[in-house]
Amino acid sequence: MADDTDSCRATPSGAPPGGADSTISPEDDYLKRRALRRGSAGWLLLTGLGVAYVVSGDYAGWNFGLAEAGFGGLAIAVVLMGLMYTCLVFSQAEMAAILPTAGGGYGFARRALGTWGGFLTGTAILIEYVLAPAAISIFIGDYVESLNLFGLESGWPVYLACFAIFIGIHLWGVGEALRFIFVVTGIAVAALLIFVLGAATEFDAGGLNDIPVDADAFGANSWLPFGVLGIWAAFPFGMWFFLGVEGVPLAAEETKDPARSLPKAMALSIAILLVLALVTFLAATGARGAAAVQDAGNPLVAALQGDGEPTALSRFVNYAGLAGLVASFFSLIYAGSRQLFALSRAGYLPRFLSLTSRRKAPYLSLLVPGALGFALAASTGDGARMLNVAVFGATISYALMALSHIVLRRREPNLPRPYRTPGGVVTSSVALLLACSALVATFLVDKDAAFIALGVYVVALAYFAFYSRRRLVAAAPEEEFAALAAAEAELERN
Repeated sequence: MADDTDSCRATPSGAPPGGADSTISPEDDYLKRRALRRGSAGWLLLTGLGVAYVVSGDYAGWNFGLAEAGFGGLAIAVVLMGLMYTCLVFSQAEMAAILPTAGGGYGFARRALGTWGGFLTGTAILIEYVLAPAAISIFIGDYVESLNLFGLESGWPVYLACFAIFIGIHLWGVGEALRFIFVVTGIAVAALLIFVLGAATEFDAGGLNDIPVDADAFGANSWLPFGVLGIWAAFPFGMWFFLGVEGVPLAAEETKDPARSLPKAMALSIAILLVLALVTFLAATGARGAAAVQDAGNPLVAALQGDGEPTALSRFVNYAGLAGLVASFFSLIYAGSRQLFALSRAGYLPRFLSLTSRRKAPYLSLLVPGALGFALAASTGDGARMLNVAVFGATISYALMALSHIVLRRREPNLPRPYRTPGGVVTSSVALLLACSALVATFLVDKDAAFIALGVYVVALAYFAFYSRRRLVAAAPEEEFAALAAAEAELERN
């Protein structure tokens, strides 16, 4: 462990605490000015957070995969992506119990893959959690307009209100924010279950495979109307039922007993999401037919009313869809702020971004990505493109986090593990293989979005290569964990 002087010293990449370039003096109380509120969340609030990240994906987005693969192809894609997320979550749970820091996946990769691996993973996660809220703010605007709420139209005033109100709640305090997330998520989940019960009365298995078959596609049939390749193209849409659940470990430093709470909450979150994916997918496509919902902006409402007049149930689900969007928007704002906070605190990004307020909220890590997200939403209005960019960043991070689990198991088999992943490296290897497949699939869906994400990556990597990698902060938890691991390895060699 570094002493009090060295603990606030910036070090070159890979150097132990106490290296050159003491650009931060101990008098600055560096970590005290970057402290989060400890013990604000238990396993129940964390479970709500995990579901909140994802719940809006049950209401819309996944159905566009029907246009890529048909019911059978999308069903296979959902099963495979559900398997990927399940394996990833259990792999993460082990690492989160070992390294309970706000860095989440970046911290795991930093320990296993070094500074470059940590930065690559953290940047990918940041792309996901900055772009996704911007996209969802646009969808919220569309919902507000379609529901004729207060006579508002979708546009920058609605986007601004979203960011201002919900970032304001986060600035108030993490405990208050997580409780708000829990309540709104509960409403959205309850509405999904009510939708399933209502749609079940209209279920007709014959409608599942009513999309016309493309006779030129390899392996095409009524269940796979676009052939075998369509399954692969549907991977990104299958992810919409689970995208974001991997963000639960970002709350580690604000959690009560993280070694126990995080694995429990992550397991419960993915179990709930798997059930919701199954019942929502079957009910929506079976009630009205796959062809009727494949292009719908609001597939659950389309499943209930088709081209007919709105019903009491369809109106209720429509309003509940807005609650789902709010839950995901609000929780993704939280996740992005914690990832930016951790990268900044460790010196990978400008350090001033990790300063916290008197209420222990990382205010700049909330305000800066919020301003960027609002600017993107207001200037482009292209929520679908931004979500595709977010998916690209997510798949990169999944592959690197799964690889981190494999490396840590191989390189540090005796590391104390309060929780162990069922299946060990076999589980994380499955996650790695499927994540790489999903990454390639993003190019099949939206090549422009994939190249935009790559461009952002190149700029970030240039910043790290030429500037920040020589100014990392040894006192940051992720860097101290890595320094201790290096010291222990050196002792073993001697």
